[in-house]
Amino acid sequence: MTIVQDRPVAGAPNTQSGAAARKAMIDSQLRTSGINAPFVLDRMNSVAREDFVPANSRGIAYIDRAIALGGGRFLASPIVQGLMLQEARPTAADKALLVDGGSGYLAELVRPLVGSLEVIGPADAIAASRKKGAVTLLMIDGAIETFPVALQQRLVEGGRVVCGMVRYGLTRLAIGRLAAGQVALLPLAEIGIPVLPEFAAKPEWSF
Repeated sequence: MTIVQDRPVAGAPNTQSGAAARKAMIDSQLRTSGINAPFVLDRMNSVAREDFVPANSRGIAYIDRAIALGGGRFLASPIVQGLMLQEARPTAADKALLVDGGSGYLAELVRPLVGSLEVIGPADAIAASRKKGAVTLLMIDGAIETFPVALQQRLVEGGRVVCGMVRYGLTRLAIGRLAAGQVALLPLAEIGIPVLPEFAAKPEWSF
């Protein structure tokens, strides 16, 4: 666990201690993990993580692990979302789509960096959609086993994807692009990422 000095009392927002906690997060978690892109550090220094967790978890908002939000949802660790943002390289030309993991935190990090941002939940992400081929950047705030056709169809050719992926019980950060109508994901660092059960693979029968 990362120890943060002047930790705010749970349920009681404190601007000064929150700023100190964000600085400690950047210095002791992000930079030491190779997350040094200025735009990432700026956004994560600007957005208060404690505003995106339950009141009784505000005092631990900056620990280096996922925080339970209730209902089986989690706020991923700062390193996970910092890496996602750094790999995404969002620009003002992007029409972005974010599948929210339940906190709203990653959406707040991304929003000022893209031309437009649509945020949907996991259930909507796997449902059939009439929207086609306009998204240039897709981010999924969690780890998935399968990539739904509904999301694939929303990407433009060459559209970028950043998400977590589950393989053999392990989670990894992954990036990809839509090419020839298919998304191919490339696994990167092995890291703990909250799993989104809606994207689980269907059980296969065996005899």
